Amino acid sequence: MSEQNDIQSWLKEHNIDDVEAFVPDMAGAARGKVLPADKFGAGELKLPEGIFAQTISGNYVDNKENVEDRDMFLTPDFSTIRPVPWATDPAASIFMDCFRKDGSPVGTAPRQVLRNVLQLYAAKGWTPIVAPEVEFYLINAHADANREVEPPEGRLGRTETTKQPYSIDSMNDFDPFVNDVYSFCEAQGINIDTMSQEMGPAQFEINFMHGNAIDLADQVFIFKRTVKEVAIAHEMHATFLARPISNEAGSALHIHQSIVDESGQNIFSQEDGEPSDLFMSYIGGLQKYMPDALLIFAPYSNSYRRFLSYWASPVNLAWAVDNRTVGLRVPDSE
Repeated sequence: MSEQNDIQSWLKEHNIDDVEAFVPDMAGAARGKVLPADKFGAGELKLPEGIFAQTISGNYVDNKENVEDRDMFLTPDFSTIRPVPWATDPAASIFMDCFRKDGSPVGTAPRQVLRNVLQLYAAKGWTPIVAPEVEFYLINAHADANREVEPPEGRLGRTETTKQPYSIDSMNDFDPFVNDVYSFCEAQGINIDTMSQEMGPAQFEINFMHGNAIDLADQVFIFKRTVKEVAIAHEMHATFLARPISNEAGSALHIHQSIVDESGQNIFSQEDGEPSDLFMSYIGGLQKYMPDALLIFAPYSNSYRRFLSYWASPVNLAWAVDNRTVGLRVPDSE
């Protein structure tokens, strides 16, 4: 059976009416098209390659290698098809891979950028293992862009204004929202683990299970869409901005990183549990290239508001074990 038949069988089995076919752009936004389910895969699907030079504001960066703004061809990654649980009509979403007319992959597509990096590891017989931790705020819904955002009311009808890190009661105040997030993530195969209240009011952190880098990148992308949609359903907004509320804690995306060899052994650790030379080299590489990588880590003006405070912010290139004052924290483990 062809992949096209597999996709159509899945869509019919789940009674899907519409398909959201998209690619993540460099700003983490979904760019693509919505198609009737019975038409999906029946013909060529294209998008302008220039979307990967598009900023979050909708403007375009000049790209001398694509002055003609050529089209790229989209091919579905069947392994990523999943239901869209918040949709009014039954819908599914699927990631698309991007190719040029000659069949070569589009090198500026974020998923392809990551694939190219992973190929460098594979050439050495290594596999990166990652586990993201995603932080976000829930805020009051309003349309005034010049108004300072503020936390929303919880189910008890009050607005939390104090810092309550790791408070179970504060988190339970948004229990209906939390329950829907977990339910929608389960429906989409998003493997989230623990959730906790962070430093700011109505600020939360979700931990993901360790796994494949591309799969986890896809999951975080879908998770952010999910959280925003669930918040809207509960008459709130969710924001992943680095520091949306002045004088409150910033939000981060932490990525736990390790590398295993072909036998499944962690190359960062020696047999006696001591750090290996490869671990030291890896830390050194992060320290050397992180300043240049700030263009990716902190792409917006708001990103730098988080760096105004040294507390729990990566304002240095130091590393240490179980130390939250450093930019590169190594969790203590056996």
